[in-house]
Amino acid sequence: MAEPSRLAPDALGPTVVIGEILVEIMALTRGNGFLEPIELVGPYASGAPAIFIDQCARLGGAAGIVASVGDDDFGRLNVERLRADGADVSAISVSPDFPTGSAFVRYREDGSRDFVFNIGKSAAALIGLTDAAKALFERAGHLHVMGTAFAIPGAWEMIEHALGVIKGRGGSVSFDPNLRKELLGQGQTQARFQRLLDLADLLLPSGDELFVAAGVEGEEAAVAALFRRGIGEIALKRGEKGSSFFGGDGTRIDRLAFAVTEVDPTGAGDCFGGAYVACRRLGMAPAEALDYANAAGARNVSVRGPMEGAGTRAELDAFIAATPRLP
Repeated sequence: MAEPSRLAPDALGPTVVIGEILVEIMALTRGNGFLEPIELVGPYASGAPAIFIDQCARLGGAAGIVASVGDDDFGRLNVERLRADGADVSAISVSPDFPTGSAFVRYREDGSRDFVFNIGKSAAALIGLTDAAKALFERAGHLHVMGTAFAIPGAWEMIEHALGVIKGRGGSVSFDPNLRKELLGQGQTQARFQRLLDLADLLLPSGDELFVAAGVEGEEAAVAALFRRGIGEIALKRGEKGSSFFGGDGTRIDRLAFAVTEVDPTGAGDCFGGAYVACRRLGMAPAEALDYANAAGARNVSVRGPMEGAGTRAELDAFIAATPRLP
């Protein structure tokens, strides 16, 4: 039996995330880039933190987001989607001067993608420690930090504030280190990255991110190194190979992935994380949480759009019952 989770119970207050909200517009045909007129579909609600918190809320977890959108239809689409799915949108600010962030996406024949982003010069980059954000932190029970937040000006100051407030009221912290390895050498990013590892009650890496976080190669050595520095638990995302839970007492639990036809892989890891955090904070055991997280990621990749497959608990139960596992 795994040791009890260090994640604060859902009743303490919502899981909160800080970061970008944007729309995604996708090419219907595969090819290279956007150098000629092509058919597009969208806009779809998007942004890694928004996908995470939407899945968290749809599964029944208390959830909220601190972000910024433009005073436009793209912003309204995102805010209303999150609100309808049960997320607290009170700390989403609206910029009258900058548009909602956007990403145009086209898949190449080999499955890789071309992007045209507008994030840095959009409302997505304008998040700040507003009164509404402070109020959300003061009633939160858990902070989820994503590596993408390191690229947003002012995000670290907000994370520091939220860490102090949420930890101070008995809350917990999870960290998804989805940050390119080369960025860790820039400015204060490495020190901030290490601080989050020191405070994390839950780490949610994908593949080689485990080794980047640990600073050593080899899965067993990396897991041991992370627990020596005080990580509470690790949920390792393995894509088509499923996922694994590692506990500080030496417990390991592996769960198989689900067999689906991949339509759009964007958001799979974010849905996994949102489902896993919600499940653990709602009191589920690691194996059950991994099953829901695997199902959330798999269901999301089976439809077009970054969060269009995010499922409720009933939808995920039906998906689990009907979908075979990969060997």
